Amino acid sequence: MTDSIEEQLPERAPFLDGVRFAFGTLTVLPVRVTRWDRAAARTGMACAPLAGLVVGLLAAAAGSVLLLLGGGPLLAAAATVAVPAALTRGLHLDGLADTADGLGSAKPPAEALRIMKQSDIGPFGVLVLVLVMLLQAGALSEAYAGGPLRGALAAVVAAVAARLAMTLASRTGIPSARPEGLGAAVAGVVPRGAAVAVAALTVLAAAAAALPLGLPAAGRQAAAVLAALAVAQLLLRRCVRRFGGVTGDVFGALAETSATTALIVLALG
Repeated sequence: MTDSIEEQLPERAPFLDGVRFAFGTLTVLPVRVTRWDRAAARTGMACAPLAGLVVGLLAAAAGSVLLLLGGGPLLAAAATVAVPAALTRGLHLDGLADTADGLGSAKPPAEALRIMKQSDIGPFGVLVLVLVMLLQAGALSEAYAGGPLRGALAAVVAAVAARLAMTLASRTGIPSARPEGLGAAVAGVVPRGAAVAVAALTVLAAAAAALPLGLPAAGRQAAAVLAALAVAQLLLRRCVRRFGGVTGDVFGALAETSATTALIVLALG
């Protein structure tokens, strides 16, 4: 009798080892990764929204400082967009561009994966990068125009939603497209129940953070996270069908797509 998927899951690593894995893998913050195995990945990917929270707070701080110094909403938005890019060395944006090139290539899976590994960026990647950066800056500018707190909350929620999408993409049943790389390290490590629980807690936390702005704002923030996850799941399904699984580039694309969706929802309120 074969083992069930749940039985094949790696052991849980200590919480701090998982947190170090999350920050060391998903950011460039000076965190020493003490373990690089699937046990650490299981705990670390469940903790991914915590890394998003720190990234979002730093991004919000940059935008808020510029507003306090007399800068306008667009300048604050540009700085806010720049911080997550810097804190990931642009890897998530690079993953977005590579995934766009792979999806747009109309090549067989193996050839599409080869295209994604190339160092150059094709026309699909350039187009998607430009559109996503414009959408993020524009949406954040609208949020900052509604007040510093609203803009800061938008920055934090977008960053958290981006990493939460990675948690869900690491759940059991999602295969890796390659035998190596980040995708192979984290694919299928988070139990489905744990992924759902983390998502539910994140949605509730996003709503609670906006309560000082009123119930409509709290509902809008919850809706932003849910919309971000819905769009990310559509992209994830497309990538799994197209490439046979997830890769590090796909995780980057999911993060940027989720962040952009959340910001657009928040800008519409």
